[in-house]
Amino acid sequence: MLFCLCACLDEPTESSPDFLPMDDSVYPYANLPRIVIETENFAGIRDRETEIPSRLQIYGKDAPESEVYELTVRGRGNSSFKMPKYGMKLEFKDKVSLFGMPADRDWVLVANFGDKTHLRNYMMTRLSEWLGARYTPRCKFVEVYLNRQYVGLYLFFESIKVAKHRVNILENDTTFLFEKENDKKIDDPYFRTYLDIPFHVKSPKNPSEESIDLLREHLSDFEYLMIHGGTYTPGTLEKWVDMDDFLPYYWVQEFSKNEDGNFGRSIYMTWQKGGKIHFGPLWDFDISFGNESYKRNRGCEGWYIRQIRWFRDFFKDSLALDEVVRYWEENRETFRALADSVPLYRSIISDALKNEYRRWPIMSNTENWALKDPYEDYDEAVQTMLDWMEMRFDWIENNLSVETIR
Repeated sequence: MLFCLCACLDEPTESSPDFLPMDDSVYPYANLPRIVIETENFAGIRDRETEIPSRLQIYGKDAPESEVYELTVRGRGNSSFKMPKYGMKLEFKDKVSLFGMPADRDWVLVANFGDKTHLRNYMMTRLSEWLGARYTPRCKFVEVYLNRQYVGLYLFFESIKVAKHRVNILENDTTFLFEKENDKKIDDPYFRTYLDIPFHVKSPKNPSEESIDLLREHLSDFEYLMIHGGTYTPGTLEKWVDMDDFLPYYWVQEFSKNEDGNFGRSIYMTWQKGGKIHFGPLWDFDISFGNESYKRNRGCEGWYIRQIRWFRDFFKDSLALDEVVRYWEENRETFRALADSVPLYRSIISDALKNEYRRWPIMSNTENWALKDPYEDYDEAVQTMLDWMEMRFDWIENNLSVETIR
């Protein structure tokens, strides 16, 4: 189907302010919303810093289903931005409510280029919600056209920020949303703790040195206590960490063996002066469920998240260890159900996958670092993941006890 293409292809988009042109003759409607973006002067997205003035419209099957929005677009992601298909950060001029999600200005498009199933990040959100996480970023599968070119299947996500309908905490100089950073890319403002671990402060915005020092000192005191044996005293961890948030956070990371979750990056926490450290929200699961970058991490056996940095020391607290074991035992059927739900999730994107892999025929490709394993077809990619999930569940069931997890 051709929308205004004959009349508008060689004209500036300003000549048709009510809609943006889209040609879906090669990549037909696939039962998902289409997000159409045009940057100013059709500028390319070359980095993660330059905010390019743009316009965006949402198409349904036969016609536009939204007004034309004004926004800026820039690249997003760490190593994933270097992939042929990359993520984008969207900042709208005004707050917008899209796909039934609460209105906001900030959203992201996640490319999932390194996950040939396109399901891992979506599965994380389902599991997080089922376990009652305090906040799980909402998302929606979409197809994206950028500057009149089809660029593929994406997940349209709420960005992680402080807001009433997102990370709902106070906005002041003594309440924080912060993220564990990777030394390869550290965003300002950031600080390093007693153990030289870098954290990026996402809220408050433009924090004072005094405010950053408050958070640094609290986390450093916590690290000093762990290193020097404080968590050997039963119940110590619970005085510092909110266990209701930590337990589902830990088990989603551990069950999936999420490589970034092994105290790499995308580990979000909140803390308010005088309160406990809260883990979450969960984020960034494309290299999980057997899709890890390093072969040594891909096996379904072994404890993974608990072996490094803070998590290693958490398990010195015997009461906390008891709680970890109890949580799995009480929620095991929820984890088992995730694999049973994959056929449903797959059905949501089944038609779009034809477009995606026509545009990006990578199923057997392993040339990019993110494309770990070759597959004959999509069925094999999904079945490989499902087999891994079943074996991972069984391994945990057969090895879960206070003695073996310690």
